[in-house]
Amino acid sequence: MREKVILFVVCLLFFNATVAFADAKDPFYMAGDVAIARPLGFVATVIGGAIFLVCLPFAVPSHSVKNTADVLVGQPFRFTFKRPLGDFSMDVSYVPANGPEKKTQE
Repeated sequence: MREKVILFVVCLLFFNATVAFADAKDPFYMAGDVAIARPLGFVATVIGGAIFLVCLPFAVPSHSVKNTADVLVGQPFRFTFKRPLGDFSMDVSYVPANGPEKKTQE
């Protein structure tokens, strides 16, 4: 039982760290960015592109192609390729690449 409590406390210590406040000049965060975050961001971009192709027939009639593309491909792309190395504080949440989408009247 004691080993489980120690393991739980150790897990809390490791998984409680917030990288949003990381110093971008810290080599530890740069190495973690190169070794873990960028490859995962690339995989997310590729998978998002595949999901976007599946969703495209549903996004066209609803006039949400730009929004769908930005969420599934644009955000992971910006996280992977546009963010400074080791800087996790950049907000890559929904920021449309070309501004808000305009709906056409039919």
